[in-house]
Amino acid sequence: MKLYGWITSSLRAKMLAMFVLLTAFPLILVGMIAYYMSYETVSKHSVAAIQLTADHLKNDIDTLFSDNHKFLDISKNPNVLRFLFIQNETYQEAKEILNTFSLYRDTYRLSDRISNMMLFNLYGKGISERKGIFDLDQDLSTYPVFAKLMKQPDKIMIIPPLSPQRPDYFDRSIDEGQSVISIVSTVKQEITGELIGYMVITLDASVISNFCNNMQIGQSGYFYVANEKGQPIIIPEQFGKFTKFDDAESKLLNGDMGNFTRTVEGVEHFVVYTSSEQTGWKIIGEVPLSEVLKDASRIERLIGVIVIFTIIFTIALYFFISSKLIHPIRFLKKKMRQAASGYLDAKVRQMGRDEIADLGSSFNTMLDKIKILIENSIKEQELIKIAELRTLQAQINPHFLYNTLDSIIWLAENRKSEEVIEIVRALTTFFRISLSRGRDLITIKDEIEHIGNYLVIQKMRYRDILDYEIDIDEDILSCQILKMTLQPLVENALYHGIKNKRGKGMIRISGSYISNDAIRIVIQDNGAGMSQERLQQLQAGIEQKVEDEPKQDGGFGFGNVHQRLRLYHGELYGLQLDSQPGVGTTVTVKIPVRREFDEEGFPGGR
Repeated sequence: MKLYGWITSSLRAKMLAMFVLLTAFPLILVGMIAYYMSYETVSKHSVAAIQLTADHLKNDIDTLFSDNHKFLDISKNPNVLRFLFIQNETYQEAKEILNTFSLYRDTYRLSDRISNMMLFNLYGKGISERKGIFDLDQDLSTYPVFAKLMKQPDKIMIIPPLSPQRPDYFDRSIDEGQSVISIVSTVKQEITGELIGYMVITLDASVISNFCNNMQIGQSGYFYVANEKGQPIIIPEQFGKFTKFDDAESKLLNGDMGNFTRTVEGVEHFVVYTSSEQTGWKIIGEVPLSEVLKDASRIERLIGVIVIFTIIFTIALYFFISSKLIHPIRFLKKKMRQAASGYLDAKVRQMGRDEIADLGSSFNTMLDKIKILIENSIKEQELIKIAELRTLQAQINPHFLYNTLDSIIWLAENRKSEEVIEIVRALTTFFRISLSRGRDLITIKDEIEHIGNYLVIQKMRYRDILDYEIDIDEDILSCQILKMTLQPLVENALYHGIKNKRGKGMIRISGSYISNDAIRIVIQDNGAGMSQERLQQLQAGIEQKVEDEPKQDGGFGFGNVHQRLRLYHGELYGLQLDSQPGVGTTVTVKIPVRREFDEEGFPGGR
């Protein structure tokens, strides 16, 4: 979210994102496609190369055994047949057989890889290159290899070094620790096909091990020869710790050739195998998969470097372009923020004739017009404020004047001249203060005198039910108050509090500082009071606009006075109401401390 907010908050960031996206996305897409295609090609090539190596190793092994199988033809030599069939042999016959062995060695290639050749008759008498004529220590049937061939005389058995049928059970000429492979075949009488003996060709297993050593797979891969279950029987020099194939992996070796992957100690290995036609063994190659795919990894790194380099180049190009395009826009943005904060003299200097320069010129023109509109608006608001104050004050006079004149008529008819003089003097002073030469602000002293005259007039009418007290701190008498603020509140206390109460009522007026900046004046009566529901309605009503507030008897209501105070002094000032049924009502007036005003009484002469 922070990254998104940063991108959307700046044109420069948007251009950077656009440059990167338009460059990086297509490049990454092309790179991914190229990598996928190269990965497929390289991996197939690598697998094919490894499979070809395995086939080459298999062919070498098959060629080795195919050539060595030709030595089995020795069993067809007449001297050999006579030796196996007749129990009594002569030195000359044994020599001829050994010469036959030598002749075959001289005739066929790879004969040097044969370590020994032996012949056995059915009675345990044998002849070999290394030992000459000898007798076995035990009956042939006790040797597993010969027992099996008795049952399957047409089979040629190839016995691996790790097989339980190893020929060293009967070939005492093998050196201790030597690893050999034996090719065992039956010898039959040519005419009858009767089994008359066995021939054994012994190969040094290091020959096949050398084949495996000469075949490389990657840096650490190797080939080895295994049986049908994948168990190693001939291993190379670099063969390390072997991890057996599990059942699932062993099943994958059932085919003649193929490949699969497996995990060894957390490392994924690639396994390729093929089957020897001569032996049935599995030629298995195993190498870490990362080495097989190292060319694909190089391509991946190359593509990554190209993408990163292109993105860096794009960002550098962006900063070069943005320095030419964004700087004028950033300068215009700075001036607009200054104008938004209220500094309307934040003009933009002309830096060309392009669209941005034209935008700056239009911005300067807009600032000039805004300044004119604000000046006109201020003047209009002042005039509206004055007109509203005049209108609100004008609402007070007719109703009160009508009631007072009615009282004067009543007193005159009853020939109470002193009371008439007193009420007329009070009325004169009342209207003199009301006019105040057109000023809106008067001193608290004059406002208190004003409501004092009002109470004198009203006491003439309601002498039996009205009494009042005025207790104002002398320190605040010189402070200013919006005229006609307290009189409507006293009038409401009389008409809606005292008149609705049985017996004589009391209106108390007090005033003092509540802080260095504010004054509190309280009008309190012990009249009828009002319910909490009515009080809540009244409190909600005083927040309404003046024209929306319903009129009350005796001039205008609390809302009228409250709105006047708010209109003139601000939202922190106005009226606060509190009332309890049967106890009375308290109205608190909060006004700011003002000690000066101009000649016209307008705000600003503070």
